Amino acid sequence: DAPGPDGLTVRFRFLAPAIARNGGTVDAEAAQADMAWLCENFALSRIASTGPQPSQIVISLSDRPVDFGQPDPEATQYFEAYRPEDGACVWEPF
Repeated sequence: DAPGPDGLTVRFRFLAPAIARNGGTVDAEAAQADMAWLCENFALSRIASTGPQPSQIVISLSDRPVDFGQPDPEATQYFEAYRPEDGACVWEPF
C-alpha cells in the first residue's frame, strides 16, 4: 500500500474476534500460525503478477475493527511481516 525504505509493502488486515484477551479462544502462538497460513494461502495469490512487486507483506489480526494507524488500547492486535520469495512467505521479525 505504500513504498517504504525497502520497497513496496502490502497489508492484509483481518478481523479475528477469537484473539480477544477477554474470552478469546486463540492464543498468540496459534495466531502466528494463522497469519503464516493467511500469507501463504491468501495474500500471495492476491499480489499482482505484473507491475511493482512488494518487498514485504504485513498480515494483521484484530479482535475488533480499528482504523488503520489509530491506537485502540482495548483492542487485541497481532502483526507479522513476511518477504515474498519463490512463491512462499518468509517470516521477517519486526
